[in-house]
Amino acid sequence: MPNVVYIDCLDHPGLDVFARLTEAQLRSRKEPEKGIFIAESPKVIDRALNGGYEPLSFLMEEKHITGQAKELLERCPGVPVYTGPSDLLSQLTGFPLTRGVLCAMRRPALPCVEQLCENAHRVAVLEGIADPTNVGAIFRSAAAMHMDAVLVTPNCCDPLYRRAVRVSMGTVFQIPWTRIPQWPEGGLEQLRGLGFRTVAMALTPDAVSIEEPSLHQADKLAIMLGTEGDGLAHSTIAGCDHTVCIPMSHGVDSLNVAAASAVAFWELRRRESPL
Repeated sequence: MPNVVYIDCLDHPGLDVFARLTEAQLRSRKEPEKGIFIAESPKVIDRALNGGYEPLSFLMEEKHITGQAKELLERCPGVPVYTGPSDLLSQLTGFPLTRGVLCAMRRPALPCVEQLCENAHRVAVLEGIADPTNVGAIFRSAAAMHMDAVLVTPNCCDPLYRRAVRVSMGTVFQIPWTRIPQWPEGGLEQLRGLGFRTVAMALTPDAVSIEEPSLHQADKLAIMLGTEGDGLAHSTIAGCDHTVCIPMSHGVDSLNVAAASAVAFWELRRRESPL
């Protein structure tokens, strides 16, 4: 049986994580092992559970307990399930919970870069991308388009930010990722030491086409994507082995970083050698 907790006011301390704590407070930078994030919708929560993430509590309308959340709750015996009148929950979250189910989950300990890249052949590096919608979309493309892992720089949006998780459709739980602590100084050298050729996606006069055959033949590639608007830092571009662009038509100069990521990941995916 689910551990259902009925609430009749908004003061219950168990509700803090769903509405009263900021993303920064949830993340708990000073004590990462105590950090929490919020997953939304049964599909996303299911993918998080499949990825080994620990559920701490749920929030939902009562009808979902025996409805769309039934199988999730069967997998999480003893985890508190907060529910109450629809109008009260709407006041708490700011939207009707008929839209879905919320789950507070424990943040995992992230692997080091060496562990993450040990068996990887294609990794994406997200430098300073600030918009959680873009981060979520890039993770979805990375998972779908044959990337083995994702690295995010210290100034990149948190992949477990609520909107990033939602836009990724839970693929942030399916593709391995971690933070690269030093960037770009130190980070590019670290990737080269792990056997990767580094590729900067950038619009520079000397950029080669993404269709360049030598890139397709590389055993290990690390593909750099930069922040919205400004793109990659000049020092990152200068430090990479290759600068690459996507050929455009109709006078279009560039794509949104999320759209560009999908093209880059597909084109630069690892091809199996012919027999």
